[in-house]
Amino acid sequence: MDDTADSGVRSEGSERTTEDLLSADSDDVLNTEGVDRWQATKYISPFVAIGLFDLVLLLGWGLDPLWGFMILPPILFVSALGWIAFRTGFASDRT
Repeated sequence: MDDTADSGVRSEGSERTTEDLLSADSDDVLNTEGVDRWQATKYISPFVAIGLFDLVLLLGWGLDPLWGFMILPPILFVSALGWIAFRTGFASDRT
């Protein structure tokens, strides 16, 4: 059986897949196409700002502060996932 016929084998010019990243050596992982920490923070900061503004707006309308503690963790969790996706290049691999 020819190895090039396998769909899991990628050519040198194609983009990296998640399977490639998981099976790569530690040196290959360092050469992934992510962005630096500061740029990932700049990409995610508008979403964090909108989430926090929404939280302040809800609390300003007189909502019980307990709801603020229930809304804040999902905002921060999704923002952290987004930061990790931009930082590691996962988001750019999917476009």
